[in-house]
Amino acid sequence: MRLTINGEVHDVPDHVKTVADLLRHFGLDGKLVIVEQNRHVLDRDTYADVPVREGDVLELVHFVGGG
Repeated sequence: MRLTINGEVHDVPDHVKTVADLLRHFGLDGKLVIVEQNRHVLDRDTYADVPVREGDVLELVHFVGGG
């Protein structure tokens, strides 16, 4: 499946069905990432329920801490 993620086209494997699957595929912790899908900001609690589809445009914003 082809998705646009942070402005770049990515081919992701067929086992990626949801936003949560996508984050796992890229090794990201859903608690530290805000996801915008097709211009809609998603609630973290819905990542496991929201499907990703061919052609979706996603923005992944990863928060990091430091001091």
